[in-house]
Amino acid sequence: MDLATHWQLNPDIDFLNHGSFGATPTCVLQAQRRLIDAMEADPIRFIAPERELEPKLDAVRDLLAKIVQAPAKDIAFVRNATDGVNAVFRSLAWRASDEILVTNHGYNACINAARFAAERAGAEVRVVPIPFPIHGPDQVVNAIEAAFSQRTRLLMVDHVTSPTGLVFPIEEIIRRAHARGIRVLVDGAHAPGMLPLALDGWEVDYYTANHHKWLCGPKVSGFLYVRPELQEEIRPTVISHAANRPRPGRSRFLAEFDWTGTFDPTPLLALPAAVEFLASLFPGGLDALMRRNHQLALDSQRLLCDALQIPLPAPASMLGSQVTIPIPRMPADFLRTPEELAAWLYREHRMEMPVFLSPCGDGTTLLRIALQAYNRLEQVERLAGILRGSR
Repeated sequence: MDLATHWQLNPDIDFLNHGSFGATPTCVLQAQRRLIDAMEADPIRFIAPERELEPKLDAVRDLLAKIVQAPAKDIAFVRNATDGVNAVFRSLAWRASDEILVTNHGYNACINAARFAAERAGAEVRVVPIPFPIHGPDQVVNAIEAAFSQRTRLLMVDHVTSPTGLVFPIEEIIRRAHARGIRVLVDGAHAPGMLPLALDGWEVDYYTANHHKWLCGPKVSGFLYVRPELQEEIRPTVISHAANRPRPGRSRFLAEFDWTGTFDPTPLLALPAAVEFLASLFPGGLDALMRRNHQLALDSQRLLCDALQIPLPAPASMLGSQVTIPIPRMPADFLRTPEELAAWLYREHRMEMPVFLSPCGDGTTLLRIALQAYNRLEQVERLAGILRGSR
């Protein structure tokens, strides 16, 4: 059976862009629809924290805790990873002497959040250059460690980089930062459902991620993990009732993030349906799906690089389910910009994927494909044929 039939994606388009907003399976949308109907049938009972909402959120939190390997009490819910990043930056009391480190592979929205917080206090955001193509994870670790200074207070680093699709060696980065007394905020937007996680074992300070990408949950659903000793100072971006109304048996950390005002909790509550569905696709459950998608990424990287006659831009150890490829030349004379190439691939070849300039600032055009269960190698072979035909 074609697994794509479980999604509502347009069958006339080769959708190779799961990494942007994800795609939610039909059965998960149906589960969410039932939750919406239940909510509208009795809004007070469903939404009020003291009625049914808290136990329902706790059940999802327990499931998520097993996936990310962290205590449930240390996991708060946010709208998305950008929301989680903002919560951390807006909560900390920055000083003019502070320095925040980010990398050039970071997500623009999250770097903007760092700059916003820094500018208000007169602090500095410094960008660590990481090369791409890249030979191995040591280049990442060494570049970041070399950038540490006496002023560095926090490092924000991606677990899986959005533009280049690289899996950064998070555990070693955290270890070296902590050795210098530097806290680490990990933007894990792409990681859950793509990679095995062990947040508690990594001793990460802050880790935030989305449910709507490789976990295939509905949009507007994510989490923020905070180490217990740091939770008192981290507040949601929206301050609401729990700021001065304690909830019995709950930390302020959970109470504040669980209730930021009237909101639709059904994207969060539908997450178990998404996890159950993904775990049913292959013998071996979610781990087997992650291995399958990783192998598809490796095969796709080689196909595309062979078509362009270029070396592999990253080793297998630094790939999850996304592949970014440098484009040495445009497939047609009339294409001048990455945006024009992306539009041409969609318009003329019915292929959806982002094309953009390299974050390394060298003017290289990059093409990224992001792969989920509904993708097949034949789709990548078709893309390779298009790129090969340009030579």
